[in-house]
Amino acid sequence: MEHDNQVKGLPENAYRELQPGEKYEPLLDPGKSYPEVTAWSVIWGLVMAVVFSAAAAYLGLKIGQVFEAAIPIAIIAVGLSSVSKRKNALGENVIIQSIGASSGVIVAGAIFTIPALYILNLPADFFKIFLSSLFGGFLGILFLIPFRKYFVQEMHGKFPFPEATATTEILVAGEKGGSQAAVLLVSGIIGGLYDFVIASFGWWNEVFSTRVFTFGEKLADNFKLVFKMNIGAAVLGLGYIVGLRYSAIICAGSFLSWYVLIPVVSFIGDFLTLPLGANVTKLIGQMSAEEIFKNYVRHIGIGGIAMAGIIGIIRSSKIIYSAFSLAVKEIFGKGAETVTLLRTRKDLPMSIIAGGIIITAAALFVFFYLGVVYNSWYAVIGLLIVLVISFLFTTVAANAIAIVGTNPVSGMTLMTLIISSLILVSVGLRGESGMMAAIIIGGAVCTALSMAGGFITDLKIGYWLGSSPYKQESWKFLGALVSAATVGAVIMILNQTYGFVGKDALVAPQANAMSAVIKPLMSDQSAPWMLYFAGAVISLILTMLGLPALAFTLGMYIPLDLNTPLLVGGLIAHFVSTRSKSEARDNARRERGTLIASGFIAGGALMGVMSAVLRFSGFNWINESWAESKESILLGLTVFIILCGYMIWDSLRGKEEV
Repeated sequence: MEHDNQVKGLPENAYRELQPGEKYEPLLDPGKSYPEVTAWSVIWGLVMAVVFSAAAAYLGLKIGQVFEAAIPIAIIAVGLSSVSKRKNALGENVIIQSIGASSGVIVAGAIFTIPALYILNLPADFFKIFLSSLFGGFLGILFLIPFRKYFVQEMHGKFPFPEATATTEILVAGEKGGSQAAVLLVSGIIGGLYDFVIASFGWWNEVFSTRVFTFGEKLADNFKLVFKMNIGAAVLGLGYIVGLRYSAIICAGSFLSWYVLIPVVSFIGDFLTLPLGANVTKLIGQMSAEEIFKNYVRHIGIGGIAMAGIIGIIRSSKIIYSAFSLAVKEIFGKGAETVTLLRTRKDLPMSIIAGGIIITAAALFVFFYLGVVYNSWYAVIGLLIVLVISFLFTTVAANAIAIVGTNPVSGMTLMTLIISSLILVSVGLRGESGMMAAIIIGGAVCTALSMAGGFITDLKIGYWLGSSPYKQESWKFLGALVSAATVGAVIMILNQTYGFVGKDALVAPQANAMSAVIKPLMSDQSAPWMLYFAGAVISLILTMLGLPALAFTLGMYIPLDLNTPLLVGGLIAHFVSTRSKSEARDNARRERGTLIASGFIAGGALMGVMSAVLRFSGFNWINESWAESKESILLGLTVFIILCGYMIWDSLRGKEEV
């Protein structure tokens, strides 16, 4: 068994397209058995699911971006196996990562939708959050499995899988030995303390604004021009991992909203003497830039996101048809060939997948009937909406993850809410009960799509390394269960601590966008259809130009201060990876920066949760008058610059392996 201990790295053809007749042989021999599902891997996977569910929920509700937990969990798994001196731990680490990574995807499904219940003052309890997340997560797993072979095997080398690549490299490097865990630990402590000081003590303001200067105040008041930037460590790290290209595209959408559309609306609105638009009671001329964004410009971004989702479905139609045909043949065919498959090519049988979908659908019906709409006909309609849209959008989510590493789940969910609201109103379900039904439906769909996108990353990692996919698929359900329970509890704690409406409330930008869409549709009020249409046209134009419409329109509707630090992180990533004349050295620096960024994200988010727990327990040491002062804002900018300098300095210390 000494052979098993010698990890040499991925094969040369791991990332490129295969030549005719060429095969990819994974790191772990498909003909041998390795430790994968053990008490060690399952327990630690569940611990990671709980911890990162709490961290991701806090961060997502605060800044509107949910970090992918795969990278930090992989690093921690490697560190644990190194400290405990476990042999042949690669297969176990894949399972730890796969179970634990359920956290980020379940969280995204819940926090993008469920807080809308609180925002709209609708009844919300633990079981509504838990069950919508749980059933959505199960559907995402079940719908994705038939597409595994296409995405991870047939398209070998054609999709970059950026996050899967980074996670795989970490797992391989950890098995070979290295200092990644130490880098993550140090950066996690720095990022955690930095964000903890902001959230718990308020020593400096976490948002820099040009209003702090006299000329900035005049620009904001007279021309509605303002620059804002969140200076948290976690969001800076997120920008680094997103990279310069996509952070720039997201910010470009934000800049269009804030430096073109808002000033234009303000200029035209100065001549109006009556409020304009649905649910608007204030004159445009009396609005701040933030109010114009909320009442008008954000809706254009919503329309763009919805159209980007439609375009994604159209582009994936052939993939959907082929996967469906394959599933039908396996279920109703003899299926004798599955007996001879190598362990690395075995999925859960299609009969189990079909049975799982039927059982989950039945449970969803009972949940809708007894806990949401209390009407069998409405429950059937809600169930059909969830099943059809979740299945159609599964390939869109997986495709987005495979290409850019970012899941456009919030945009697809917005489209789901629009569709479901129109359908529910047409059958007579409207008002508060209709809004609640639409949000719960949206939550289930959002979680399903988020899970599908995240799970394809896990399966690609397993494919490269040589894990058994049927084991990953089987134990993913347990990760979804634990993550759904955790996020339900965390959302309720955060609501009682901070709330989602009013001063100092958590931003929850996606949930606010969802509530803005649902309320007029369900209250017999006119919706801003022309603004949605304008956004849809923007997406079409961007698609014609070959640009990622989804990233751009996401930037259009997420608040400016949450997008600008992404660009800073992306610029740092570009800077540290292009300074030398050696490609190997640049790669080493970029990878070290990825570890630092992951530490900032994990540490900042975890300490944010701790700060929320302390505040929930009655401990609040923030001096509000100081935190809102100009001195506090300028101090925050200074400390943020120092943090960026540290990130650059430490990243540049990365050295290529000899």
